[in-house]
Amino acid sequence: MSKYMLIMRNSGSVEKLEDMDFEAVINAMGAYNESMINAGVMVGGDGLTDAAQGAVVEFTTEAPIVTDGPYGELHELFNGFWTIEVATREEAIEWAGRAPLGPGNKIEVRRVTDETDFADHADNEYLQKEQEWRAQEGVAKPAAGPA
Repeated sequence: MSKYMLIMRNSGSVEKLEDMDFEAVINAMGAYNESMINAGVMVGGDGLTDAAQGAVVEFTTEAPIVTDGPYGELHELFNGFWTIEVATREEAIEWAGRAPLGPGNKIEVRRVTDETDFADHADNEYLQKEQEWRAQEGVAKPAAGPA
C-alpha cells in the first residue's frame, strides 16, 4: 500500500463557487469523502484558503525570501487535497476520477514518499529520528504493508 495525494488544482473553480449551489457542492464533496472513508482508503484531506491569504517562502538566495500571496501562475495554485492509501497508482487515479468536480478542473495525483524511497540512506540520523517521531505520534508504518 502506498499513500497518494490528490491535489485539486485551481482552474477558476473557486471563483465559480459564487455562482453555484454551495450546499450541493458541500454535499457532493461530503459524499465523495464518505465513499473513500467507507472504502478504507482516505487518510486525510482539507481544502485550502484563497491563495491571497497564503505566503511563499522562496529559497533562491542565502536567506529565504517571504512574499505574500497570491503567488505563482494560475496553473500552479491548489484548492485542496486528499491523502489516500491504496495499492496502486491506477487505483489512486481511479479515486481522483470519482471526485465531484466539473469541467475545467484538474486533480494532480502524486505518490507520497515512504521508507522505501530512502532505503539507500537508512543509516541517516534524521531519517532514523523521523521514524521515532512518527512512532511517538502513532503514525509509524512498516516498510511494507498497511499500518
